[in-house]
Amino acid sequence: MAGALYSDLRRLADAYFSTERADHTLQPTALVHEAILKLAQGAIVKDSNHLLALAATAMRQILVDHARSRGAAKRSPGGHLIELNERLAPARGDSAEATIDVLSLNEAIAKLERMDPRMAELVTLRFFAGLTVQQAATVLGVSDFTAERDWRIARAWLADHLAER
Repeated sequence: MAGALYSDLRRLADAYFSTERADHTLQPTALVHEAILKLAQGAIVKDSNHLLALAATAMRQILVDHARSRGAAKRSPGGHLIELNERLAPARGDSAEATIDVLSLNEAIAKLERMDPRMAELVTLRFFAGLTVQQAATVLGVSDFTAERDWRIARAWLADHLAER
């Protein structure tokens, strides 16, 4: 299972970094290793779906921490963008070239988590683990219909929230 997890995390990190700038200071292998270290710090894992959710959360935390440290080093807010494809772009203005600031996305997910923790987890699984809605439904233990509905609502909410920035 450990080898499969490493392969899955490496695939996710490679996919994430395929849209990043060439001079990005965090590399896919480093992201995976940091995520594994976070997971090894006493997390109780129920099953492989729970492990994937924990990995997505760890990767989110690492990317946000990295973006914050880069912003602090340059004394400028954020500046670390995620390039979105059409399946992840917020509901308004879908575009294969849409981008979103990692720190703004993290802030939006934190607000969404206070309103609806399951939707926030769904967004984390979609953005940071690269799961489809159906895969995220399995991880969350909900029906595909429920996950699709939550995703539509979450995308619309994200579009409104991120438009305010």
